Order: sequence, then C-alpha cells, then structure tokens
Amino acid sequence: MSDNNAITSPLLSSDHLIITVESDSAPPAASSPNPFRAVGCDAEELTVPPAITVDPFRNDKARIKGVYDWVRTLVCVPLMLARLVLFGLCLAVGFVATKLALYGWKDKENPMPVWRCRVMWVTRICARCILFAFGYQWIKRKGRPAPRGIAPIIVSNHVSYIEPIFYFYELFATIVASESHDSLPFVGTIIRAMQVVYVNRFSPSSRKKAIREIKRRASCDRFPRVLLFPEGTTTNGRNLISFQLGAFIPGYPIQPVIVRYPHVHFDQSWGNVSLAKLMFRMFTQFHNFFEVEYLPAISPLHDKETAVHFRERVSRAMAAAMNTVQTGHSYGDIMLHMKAQEAKQENPSSYMVEMAKVESLFHISSSEAVDFLDKFLAMNPDPSGRVQYRDFLRVLRIKACPLSRKVFVFIDVEKSGTITFRQFLFGSAHVMKQPGFRQACEVAFAECGGAVKPYIVEQELRDFVQSAIPSWNEDEVHDFFMLFDKDNDGKIDKDEFLSCLSRNPLLIAFFTPQPQHKETGCNGVLDIV
Repeated sequence: MSDNNAITSPLLSSDHLIITVESDSAPPAASSPNPFRAVGCDAEELTVPPAITVDPFRNDKARIKGVYDWVRTLVCVPLMLARLVLFGLCLAVGFVATKLALYGWKDKENPMPVWRCRVMWVTRICARCILFAFGYQWIKRKGRPAPRGIAPIIVSNHVSYIEPIFYFYELFATIVASESHDSLPFVGTIIRAMQVVYVNRFSPSSRKKAIREIKRRASCDRFPRVLLFPEGTTTNGRNLISFQLGAFIPGYPIQPVIVRYPHVHFDQSWGNVSLAKLMFRMFTQFHNFFEVEYLPAISPLHDKETAVHFRERVSRAMAAAMNTVQTGHSYGDIMLHMKAQEAKQENPSSYMVEMAKVESLFHISSSEAVDFLDKFLAMNPDPSGRVQYRDFLRVLRIKACPLSRKVFVFIDVEKSGTITFRQFLFGSAHVMKQPGFRQACEVAFAECGGAVKPYIVEQELRDFVQSAIPSWNEDEVHDFFMLFDKDNDGKIDKDEFLSCLSRNPLLIAFFTPQPQHKETGCNGVLDIV
C-alpha cells in the first residue's frame, strides 16, 4: 500500500540553495558579518569609544553680556584709548631696541652676546608695560623659577597670547614657535631676538631638527633656558590637552609652570575668539587677573625612562596642580573644528575626536583625519552630524548591495541607520591599520590586471567587480573607476590605486574574498554553497 505522504523526490535538485533577499535603500537593523576579515579584522563588531563632552578650546565669556558688562565697557572706552597709545609706544620702543640688539649679528647658532642681551632689557621692560596696558597691573606669583642649572627646560600650559609676553619679560627664555611667527610684523623681530627655535608641526624632519636644537641649547649654560608649550596650541585653561613629546625627548630636568586667569565676567582665554575681539575686551577691563605658579622641577627617573613616561609624570603634576583632567585633544582637533566650521556645520565641536588618542591608536596624522572629514562632509551630514546610507554610497561611488550594507552596518556601531564622523574615522582607520591591509591592496591591483602591466584599464576593473557583484552596470563601474583615476587618463597606475584605497580604506571589502556569500543578482540574490 502506497503512502501518499512519502517523499519520493529530493527537496533540492542541485547542490545550491538560492535565497532571494529584497534590496532596500536603508541598511538592516540586524548586525551583519564582518566584511573585513580578509585584511585581518577578526572582531565581529567595531569598537568606537564614546565621544567626550568636554570642549577644551571653547570660550563662552568673550562676548559682552548684560547691562553691567555694557556699562563697564562704555566707561572704559577712554581708558582703552590711553592704553592703546601706551601699547603702541611700548611696541615701537621695543622694536627699535630689538633692531639695535640684532644689528650686525649674523651668528645665530651661538648664544647672543652679553651686551646685546643688556640692550634687550629695554624690550623686556616694554613687554611689562604692554602687560600693564592690557590691564595686568599686578601679577600674582607662587613659587620661583628654578635655576637654569637645575631645570634648563620650562613647560607651561597655554591659554592666551599673554604668556609669551610674560615669559619674555620674566625669563627671557628661548621659545619653540611655529615658522609662521617669523613673518609677523614687529613681533617677528622680537621673537628672533629670543633666539627662537622654529618648527613646522607638519614636517617630521623639522620636528626632529627642533628636538636636536632643544637638546643642544639645554645642554649649554650660555643659552637661556628653553620654554615650550607642550599642548601646541591655546586652550580655555580649564583643561590640559595632550602634550607633544618635544620637551621630554632630550631627557633634561623640566620645571612645569601653571598659568591661570581668574575671572567672573570676561574669560581671557584665546580659545575660539578672534585676536582683535580679545584685545578689545582686555583693553576695556579695569583689571585683568593673571596668576603664575612655578611647580617643583621634575627630573627623569633614570637614563632609560622613556619620553612618553616622563611626559605622563609631568602632565599629571600639572593637571593635579590645576585640579583638572587631561584630555586626548590636540591641535588636530582644532583643524577638524575649523574645517567643520568652514562647512557651516551647526555644532563644529562634535567633529573633534581627541586626535592625540586617534594618532596613538591608528598612527594616522591630523592632515589625514582632515581628509576623512572632507569626505564625510561631502556626504551631507544632517544638523546632528549624522550621515544617511544613501549619501554614504554616493560619495564612495558604490551602489546598494548586500556587501555595501555590510560595510555600512560595520561602522554603524549604534545600529541607528546613520553614522557619525567619529564612527566613520574610527572605522576607516581601524581597517587601514590591519596587518593585511597593504598586502590586500597589492593583491587587488595585481588581480585587476596590474600583474602583467603597471596599470589597470576600465574594462579590467569592470570584469573584476562584476565577477563578484554582477548587479553593477557599466555606468556604475565607470563612476567607480573615476574615483581611482585621478588624472583622468583612462588608466589607473599602482600609485593611484593604492592612494585611493588609503583615502577610502572601506573600499578594500570590494576587492577581497567574502567567504560567506557571493551576490548573483541585482535584486540581492545570494548563492550559498
């Protein structure tokens, strides 16, 4: 007797199972497999530290607010005019004295002769008068400068342009400054008389040369002590940001110095305020408070103590004296803030990522981070600084497909369907630092046609892409090709190919094996073996 419920034929007619998945314009809420395993990224999910809410550069009290503030400012306008005259007169006298001290002096490699230093005392007195003109009639000091033989290097937090003027008057120290300061009118001449050590913060060779010069001058008693602002930029004075290593690599004892600007109505920090506005506010104050605290000198523990450990000890001592914390921000965060501000983003501060920590984790420079921000801003972020999936695809010139969704979901750590710049930067940098990233780029170039000749043509890229993702049509592949072909010569040489993947590391997923599936249709069909 036959059984009608018996199975008389196999359920599958072949060894393949075809599953149809509807394509959608938005990524799925569920997590997707990691698309970057081939380059060495083993974690299923990306880890992005939460954004810090502290903005160490923001000055919220530079504007005139309230009736009292307006009345005081108007009353001080005549005082401001008198102070301007004093400021201009002191600057002129100091400039003439400095030109006299520098006249005929060609040997900039050796310390300034004693008689020239005595002439510079005129300029130093003028510097104190300039501080008086800015409203600093008296300056509160705590502690004393250590003798040069004990601490040849001084480091200080940096809040305003007032500190260099004060240290010039108080210590006549050699400062380390940006090369751009040399071209400043009047000020550039005075800086040269301080036997400044110039440095280009974006040039590794310039930074190495500056460190050698710091060490040379610190070792010679005839040079003034060396003054550095290890934060590399001004802050609002309420926090310390990350320290650069230049002051700590030479391995000489260091005296930390703390500056404070106590205030109620007017915050004197430079922060995000223009120089002209800050000077106007200083001139229209009856008195501006300024405090300086010299901390005990700190020496390296031993010859083998690393500069990083030495830096941490000094920064902890300064943070403790300030009763604050040190953040991972650096000058790179200011660059990101300025870029977001130029793009008229509603909250430019949200684009700061604590660049010092990012550099430490991923070894990418501030300029590279700015390039990533350029790309992110091209994705048209909304007022909250978030980017939609479709804009992510548009800028990277890829089409919606399962692999594209995997890439997006991988960096969308909050699973919100949108990404922030912090997630985009951390995701891109995380992929780029993987041990197999560079090799994967080389292999991809070879497999696309670069193995037999030093370039790739569009047809070869089309064949490679469509073999893995057949749903890409010719126009879409052409748009993708043009992302790599920067010189528009119809060919992608190896430098162009590797450079494009370095700027867009997330694209490496489209050139590496994806063992879980292979797309076989424009409607999102997956062919699972």
